[in-house]
Amino acid sequence: MNPLRPRALILSVLALLASTLAVASTAAPAQADGPGVGTPWVVTLGDSYISGEAGRWAGSSNASSSRADALGGTAYFDNATGTAETINRCHRSKSAEAYIAGGVNGMNFACSGSRVATFSDSDGNFKPGLDFFNNGAQQGQALMLANFAATHNVKMVTVSIGGNDFNFASIVQACVTNWATSPTWAKNYCNDDSSVTANFTAANVAAKRAAIAAAFQNVRTAMRNAGYADGSWTLLVQNYPSPIPNGSGFRYGEGGYTRQSTGGCGFWNRDADWANSTALSLINAAVSGAATDSGVAGVRTLNLASAFNGRRLCENGVGLYEEKGLASWTTPGAVDQTEWVNQIRTVSTCCGSGSPYYIQESLHPNYWAQLATRSCVRQAWNGGAPRSGTCGISGTGLVNGEPRMALN
Repeated sequence: MNPLRPRALILSVLALLASTLAVASTAAPAQADGPGVGTPWVVTLGDSYISGEAGRWAGSSNASSSRADALGGTAYFDNATGTAETINRCHRSKSAEAYIAGGVNGMNFACSGSRVATFSDSDGNFKPGLDFFNNGAQQGQALMLANFAATHNVKMVTVSIGGNDFNFASIVQACVTNWATSPTWAKNYCNDDSSVTANFTAANVAAKRAAIAAAFQNVRTAMRNAGYADGSWTLLVQNYPSPIPNGSGFRYGEGGYTRQSTGGCGFWNRDADWANSTALSLINAAVSGAATDSGVAGVRTLNLASAFNGRRLCENGVGLYEEKGLASWTTPGAVDQTEWVNQIRTVSTCCGSGSPYYIQESLHPNYWAQLATRSCVRQAWNGGAPRSGTCGISGTGLVNGEPRMALN
């Protein structure tokens, strides 16, 4: 055997190894998902109108909750194992609008009851705002976004915020209480109560508009902190839909108690008119104005103000399952004949032992409405070239399990 061959073989192996290492050193290193890399994500931030509150229920029935129970008792379970809520009472439902699919992933950080700033409610439930609050396990939504976006390719952030800063729940409570405690010959309206009108003074509207704009700027800061250049992602700001018709559009009369006891919509006609023409208008103007004031590059808007018209709570043309003779939410045509907004429930009509309902689900977009909004968010995503638009019903029936909607 040639004594030089083993040495030559070793040298050949070393040369080959060196060549391999040289190639490896010049190749692009492996990179985890993050800004601009990986599957695109849509992230939702804000309050109950985007978290998925009431997304369990497809319409309403006073005869049997099972008729409208589309998602069951785990509807709001969003932890990693699907066994509980990540944050108690955030009610991030499985039907929420974040999950537009079509090659796009969704993450829902919104929380029912949230305002622009983090707080805890009277029951001690944590309500993360659009800020950088950090108390260990408890974080604001802007901080949640920054941490998530650093390792995921977030391309659009959709936000619904401001309604709770205008004390939406307290206004509804005042209107229903006034309706229930005054007779038709001496109506006590909520729209002139000082506790209600204080929310809509010029000074308060201006202050809330500025606070909402600052919240949008926090979203931009979160994305910058995660390594995103301005313009490399899109902020989509949505406003609020009308949940009840004008007074003339109710299918239950003002007299007696049917409007609330059957329909769950205890408003005087004049208060319903005011809610649409004044309260909703001022809140939505503050939200859209804040989007402009924020100075966030390339902001887009999703106008939902009339998205559910024709399917609103107690509106003519739709009804309870028993009123329409429908067996359940799976009955063909149910989406067109039942309401898309959840009934207003009170302590006396809700949530005793064994009840599947929550008072906080009152007057929120339900399963049908959540999927309808999801369709419009998908259309606003526009294949990765986000656009603004007005969302509205465009036909009857379902398309791929969702109501027919158009973004115009």
